Amino acid sequence: MATFTRDTEIFRNEDMLREDYQPDSITAREDEISTYTAALQPIVNGAQPRNIFLYGKTGVGKTAVSRYLLKQLQRDTEQYDDVELSVCWLNCTNLSSSYQVAVNLVNQLRPADDQISTTGYPQQRVFDILYEELDQIGGTVLLVLDEIDHIGSDDEILYEIPRARSNGYLSKAKPGVIGISNDFGFRDDLSPKVKDTLCEEEIHFSPYNAPELRAILEERVAGAMYDDAVDDAVIALCAAIAAQDTGSARQALDILYKSGEIARTNSEKRLTEEHVHQAREKLEQSQVEHGMRELTKHGHLALVAMLQLAFEQETPARIRDVYPLYRRIAEGSNVDPLVRRRMHDHLADLAMLGILDRQMKNEGRAGGHYYQYEFDVDLDIVGDVVRDFDSIALPKGVTARIE
Repeated sequence: MATFTRDTEIFRNEDMLREDYQPDSITAREDEISTYTAALQPIVNGAQPRNIFLYGKTGVGKTAVSRYLLKQLQRDTEQYDDVELSVCWLNCTNLSSSYQVAVNLVNQLRPADDQISTTGYPQQRVFDILYEELDQIGGTVLLVLDEIDHIGSDDEILYEIPRARSNGYLSKAKPGVIGISNDFGFRDDLSPKVKDTLCEEEIHFSPYNAPELRAILEERVAGAMYDDAVDDAVIALCAAIAAQDTGSARQALDILYKSGEIARTNSEKRLTEEHVHQAREKLEQSQVEHGMRELTKHGHLALVAMLQLAFEQETPARIRDVYPLYRRIAEGSNVDPLVRRRMHDHLADLAMLGILDRQMKNEGRAGGHYYQYEFDVDLDIVGDVVRDFDSIALPKGVTARIE
C-alpha cells in the first residue's frame, strides 16, 4: 500500500490558498483598481510615469492588485511601438536604508555574475551606478518598492529617483516609483522634500469587511477545494473571524487552509466549524511564537524578566518591579542594559503584539497613574520560545520551570 496518495476529498489545488498565489481577477477592490488604473494611464500615453503610493494593512490587496495591474499594463503596452516598459520589483522587508535599497535595485537590474557589493561604496556612487543601469534599459522603468516603510526615515532614494531625469542623471530612462506600505504613518514621517516630489498619487486600501472576504473565499474555494469539502457556513465563519480581527484576506485564507489541513490530518472528508476554531487557535499560537522570536535582544530580555515574575506569581507587575530584574538578566548576559524608559518601550511592544496585557491604573493625586503588565498567552508557549535563547543567562526560576 502506498504511503502517500493524492487528495481526492479536501484539496483540489491547495496552491490557490497560499500567500504567493496570484489570482486571474481581483475581487472587492473595484474603486482602488479604478484609481490605480488612472494613475498608470500616462505610461500608456508614452508620458512620464506618475509616482504612486499605496497604503493599507497586511493582506488587504495592495501587492495582489499591483501585480495584477502591472501584468495587464505590460501586456497592453506591447501594442505601442513608442512605449517600452520595464518593471523592477523589490521587497524591502530586510532593508533599512536608502543605500541598501539602491544596491539591491542595481543587483536586480544586473546579471548574477556582475553584482556589486552591499558595502564599500559611497552612497552617491551607488546612485550613479543605478542611473547607469536604468539608462541601459531605457524607456519607462517602474520601480516597485514593496514594504518600503522598513527604510524608516532614511528616505533619500525616494527623493533622488523621481528627480533623476530633471536633474540630468538620466537621459534615456523615465523612472517611476510605486511605493507599497503597511504603515499609514510612514507618509507623515517622510521629509517634506520627498512628500513634494514623490507622493503624486496616494491610494488607501481599507480592511475588507465580512461580505468582501466571503466573496474572496468563495472564488478561491471553487478551484482550491472539492465541491463537497466545504459549505457556506464554514466560509462565512472564516470571513467573519478575519473581518472582526484584521480585515485581512490573507488571514481568512490562512484560517480556511489550516482548517482543511486539520480535516485532512484527521482523515475527515468535510470541513466543519470546529475545524475553523481549531485552525484559528493554532494560527494565533504560531503568530505569537513568531512574534516573540523576532523580538530584539532587549525585547527578549524584557520577556524573560516578565516570565520570571510570572513564575513567581508576581504579576501583574509595574515597570518598577520588572526593571531591576531586567538589569540583572542583561548584565548576566553581558548586555548593556537600557535606561528604564527605553526598557518600558519594549514592554509596550510586547503588549502591542498581544503577548502581554497592559492595564492602566490610577491611584489619584497621591499615586498617579501607571501601567501594569501580565501575560496574555499561555506561559508554556513562552517557555518553549525562551528555551531557545542561547545568548541570555536565564534566571534559575525560569530554567527550573522550562527544562
